[in-house]
Amino acid sequence: MGNPIIYRLGERALVLDPSPSAPISMALQRKLCWIADLCRDRQEIISAVPGMNNLTLTLSAMSHIPSWQQQLQQLWDEAESAQLSSQHHVIEVKYGGRYGADLDAIARHHQITTGEVIAYHTAPSYQVCFIGFMPGFAYLTGLDSRIATPRLASPRQNVPAGSVGIGGEQTGIYPAMSPGGWQLIGHCDIELFSPNHNPPSLLQPGDSLSFTALKPVSRGTDAAN
Repeated sequence: MGNPIIYRLGERALVLDPSPSAPISMALQRKLCWIADLCRDRQEIISAVPGMNNLTLTLSAMSHIPSWQQQLQQLWDEAESAQLSSQHHVIEVKYGGRYGADLDAIARHHQITTGEVIAYHTAPSYQVCFIGFMPGFAYLTGLDSRIATPRLASPRQNVPAGSVGIGGEQTGIYPAMSPGGWQLIGHCDIELFSPNHNPPSLLQPGDSLSFTALKPVSRGTDAAN
């Protein structure tokens, strides 16, 4: 993957950017998460946050910046064989009707049936790239391109916790009620984040998951209710 770009962000932060223009890569994400885990054990690190193809470190003082620029490069070199422990999650979803207000619109957009949308959504095994946007929100890779759909032109003010949505080429689950512009296709009853759990987020980078319809659905034009 070559040498990464390491640059300052504000007074006390560093960004490790291995491949600014590269597509999402789970191998790259695993390396970044492995480095983040090691950095969190260091006293001078306030936070280590993996993003999409990058890692941001916030340091306790400006004086740590020079040494950590060198250490990040060293950790990157050591992470070639990094492996993350992972789990597979099966998440049951109620699709359509009052659970997925945009399922019909997605079907019309792609000129397919709602049953086909559900079939395409439940078929893949998804990978968790990183956690972002809000605590417990997992960014997933693996969505079938046949149902990739642009976000809403006007985001909703309140999206219920557990809502399953599609935003562009990704799908995900809202762990808590929040504003959001993803197209909603279903709902699941699962706690994705709790500060009382260890780790607080159910889904972790490197995990895989699959969706399954909670009950049989028609492959015609009507969604499950």
